[in-house]
Amino acid sequence: MASVTAAAPSRNPEQTRRAILDAALAEFSEKGFAGGRVDDIAARTATTKRMIYYYFGGKEQLYAAVLEEMYGGIRDAEQALALDALPPVEAMRRLVKTTFDYHQTHPAFVRLVCVENIHEARMVRASPTISQRNAAVLGTLQALLTRGEAAGAFRPGVNALDLHMLISGFCFYRVSNRHTLSAIFGRDVGQPSVAAAQRRMIVDAVLGYLQP
Repeated sequence: MASVTAAAPSRNPEQTRRAILDAALAEFSEKGFAGGRVDDIAARTATTKRMIYYYFGGKEQLYAAVLEEMYGGIRDAEQALALDALPPVEAMRRLVKTTFDYHQTHPAFVRLVCVENIHEARMVRASPTISQRNAAVLGTLQALLTRGEAAGAFRPGVNALDLHMLISGFCFYRVSNRHTLSAIFGRDVGQPSVAAAQRRMIVDAVLGYLQP
């Protein structure tokens, strides 16, 4: 990559950075890391390729920043629930609903995770930020499971990672495979009535599994 001399930041640096991240999210979620081009990201914004390098350093750093933000978004949504203040069953219900809603409303996040798995999580492995932020969800689940077990609301011996996979697996699959599901079975899982029914289903499935 040719070296780029840093230019002075724009008069609205936060707005510029935000616009670049939004454009990069669209670009990488549509084309993946390999297919995404900095030139095309610049074309999606009112900024320049040179300015993208100024703010992020390069394509890999920009891609990592997009991943970190999207993973951080779901963790922020979980932390905002203040689950410790709720009874275990209600806390779990809210956590499952929030996971469902985040995947439903952020299909670009789902596509990016698919891309990362194709590339064997190369960028995720290289980002301590993503690892640290995502470790928090297992701590949240374990604390909730411990409280629920002590209260007699949840059965003992549930593994936090297994539960995370149970919750996220359904929420992720219905978005990642929505096009093939529609083509094969003729059902649009994005329809509000279908989404609402599936949201209730995963909540009931998780709470049923956790019953002592």
